[in-house]
Amino acid sequence: MKRNFRLLSVVLLASLLLAGCFGKKKSQPVAGTSAEPDKVLFERATADIKKGHYGVGRLTLQTLINTYPDSEYLAKAKLAIADSYSKEGGTAGLTQAVAEYKDFITFFPFLDEAAYAQMQVGKAHYRRMEKPDRDRTEGRLAEEEFQTFLQKYPNSPLAPQAEQWLREVQEVLAEGDYRIAHFYYVKGSKRAAAARLLDLTNRYPLYSQADRALWMLGNIFESSEKGDLAARYYSRIVTDYPLSDLAGDAKGRLTKLGVPIPQPNTEALARMQHEREVERKHRGLLRRPLGILRSAPDVSTAATAGKPNLNQPSDASATLETLKPGGQTTVGSAGSTGGNTTVIETVKPGSPGAAPPNNNPPPESTSAAANQPSAAGTDPSKADATPPGAKPEEDAAKPADPDKKPDQDKKGNGKKKESSSKKKKGLRKIVPW
Repeated sequence: MKRNFRLLSVVLLASLLLAGCFGKKKSQPVAGTSAEPDKVLFERATADIKKGHYGVGRLTLQTLINTYPDSEYLAKAKLAIADSYSKEGGTAGLTQAVAEYKDFITFFPFLDEAAYAQMQVGKAHYRRMEKPDRDRTEGRLAEEEFQTFLQKYPNSPLAPQAEQWLREVQEVLAEGDYRIAHFYYVKGSKRAAAARLLDLTNRYPLYSQADRALWMLGNIFESSEKGDLAARYYSRIVTDYPLSDLAGDAKGRLTKLGVPIPQPNTEALARMQHEREVERKHRGLLRRPLGILRSAPDVSTAATAGKPNLNQPSDASATLETLKPGGQTTVGSAGSTGGNTTVIETVKPGSPGAAPPNNNPPPESTSAAANQPSAAGTDPSKADATPPGAKPEEDAAKPADPDKKPDQDKKGNGKKKESSSKKKKGLRKIVPW
């Protein structure tokens, strides 16, 4: 028994030694793959992200970035993290995606993927864009980012797609301005409507309702007896929107104003013909009521051809609203970037229709006070030249009846004496300085 037990022990020991030797030989091929652990981490992370395990994939990519700062997969890992947030979506995901894409552009500005990251920033804002009658913050940011992309990477293969997205963004922004302007136009507030219509037509010439905005401007200036300005906007309908339904009416208004009818622009004519041939996806009758519940805007009416406006609105684009009946001023936008920049007219001091200074009363109150007899019985221009020893009460008021004695006012039989403050105000109405 003891002998058999010893033999069994020797056999087991030999088998264990042989197994250890064969195990070492099998582990030799793994040594070749362990030379590129950053590649293994990157492939594992991308596989997790494809399966929807965004958190696990980002954790693996972050491990790669922290452990191998000189890896050739560093830029790809940064971009993959941004893409994972974009695919995850949601308000928090898209916000973090914008931050990650901007970090990538900062660290790797000369890589070809920088153009892709810039367009993804604009797309993230585009996905969060609200309807025209709601918050416009995301729409403004999307417009700015797409404009930056087209200015920095005009030859990128992604430029055509970025142009189309920019047209759709500007369609939504212009629609919001048009609704506000139309409200004031129907209400009869010409100054408020004209100010917004001017900025709309100058900034967004590809807007689907731009011809109607120009027609409204022409009506506003024509009703305000500004025929030369009205003719400009009627002419723009004929030249820039020759296939519009309002082109015939605009020609009739130009003939009525005695202005020659211009020729249509060939590029505008070709663009409008292209737009008529495009098949647009319109919502059905069943989907229209459900559109109220959707926060995304309808961009089916956006243009599909033409260069969108790449000029960003300046911060000092204050709108000048100076429509006055009988005056020489007009309505214009100081920050407009379109071709119509000669709308504003300067009014010199002293000219008919010039507004009074800020510290003076309006012309109506001045003229009414000037027609009244002066308080001192002298010329109104010298009413404030009071002798040093005289009292304002004695010089500013005289009895209406020359036979009435001054002491009657003291007894209450006549009119009470006005206070000095009221008399001073009366003097200021006559001579405001």
